[in-house]
Amino acid sequence: MIRKAIDTLALKLSGGLSLSNSRLETLCLLVVGIASARTVNLSHISAEMPTEAKVESTYRRLQRFFQFVDLGEDWSARLVQQMLGLSDKWHLCLDRTNWKIGRKDVNLLVLAVATRRYRVPLIWTVLGKAGNSNTGERMALMTRYLDLFGAVSVKYLLADREFIGLEWLTFLVGHDVPFIIRVKANQYVTTQDGTRQSLKALLRTCRGPRCFSAHFGPAGDATPLWLNFAAKRLKSGELLILVSNRPAHHALTTYRKRWAIECLFAETKTRGFNLEDTRLTIAKKLSLLIGALALAVAWAAKTASAKLGNRKQPRKSHGRFAKSIFRIGLDEIRRLLRFDPGQAFRHWPKIKPKMA
Repeated sequence: MIRKAIDTLALKLSGGLSLSNSRLETLCLLVVGIASARTVNLSHISAEMPTEAKVESTYRRLQRFFQFVDLGEDWSARLVQQMLGLSDKWHLCLDRTNWKIGRKDVNLLVLAVATRRYRVPLIWTVLGKAGNSNTGERMALMTRYLDLFGAVSVKYLLADREFIGLEWLTFLVGHDVPFIIRVKANQYVTTQDGTRQSLKALLRTCRGPRCFSAHFGPAGDATPLWLNFAAKRLKSGELLILVSNRPAHHALTTYRKRWAIECLFAETKTRGFNLEDTRLTIAKKLSLLIGALALAVAWAAKTASAKLGNRKQPRKSHGRFAKSIFRIGLDEIRRLLRFDPGQAFRHWPKIKPKMA
């Protein structure tokens, strides 16, 4: 059964990747094995290979794949775009996820696409350190995205308070990338009347939604970067303050979509593919694995969308969804892999060759 699934996927991917038949089959085993075994751990995926060869031999084959194959930094981004049929514009979410393998910190800076039904990683950087990313790392990641898809593809870039800084915001404005980013309440701004104070002081009487313009530089700045702000006080009493280079009237509503990347991290970890089970720590190898993981996440999203059609997700009596779209898709994939593996890829388009 799994053999048919691997062969079907290899046929789908054959036009989009420059790999030998053996390497392509190994990549397909990775993608199918991740979904079937619900883990990225290579020893578990090895047991999914439908062959008379020993599990140890398949495990060594997977090790050689990560040792010798180099598909480039963003090899899976174009495949994900074609698979999901992404066109026009979409929301991007930027965030980090991290964990430890022994004493080694694994820290990923991820740029993910978020639509009404899809949340899939597109581009990422393996940070060789613990803690927050710096401005240079964010700019490098965004430059890679813009080289692939251009700023015209971005409806809004959504990010939390970690991703702030005048140089970073100037970069986004300079490349005409629409963004909505949360800022800290202790951040100082200069308003249109020339007053410079912290956002917390400026919004001390804020209750309902409020919009205004300000810039982060000092009063009298020769070239101020004027931005639009939207704010409201949450039920907890905390201020939610957003900054954007577009009119901020709908910023508070749009920013809710940023939560999609938090759900994505949960789905790639304990609620789905158990990413933290990997023992890979070398950046090149880990990035290759996450590319295969991105294909598996996109596969689940596409399968769920096709299964639901125009219907809404079923809800329980308390109003919450019975299952996430990801889980609907993953359960259907695992059922088909065991019952009718050829049909598991019926909604996956044949990947087109890369344009020269």
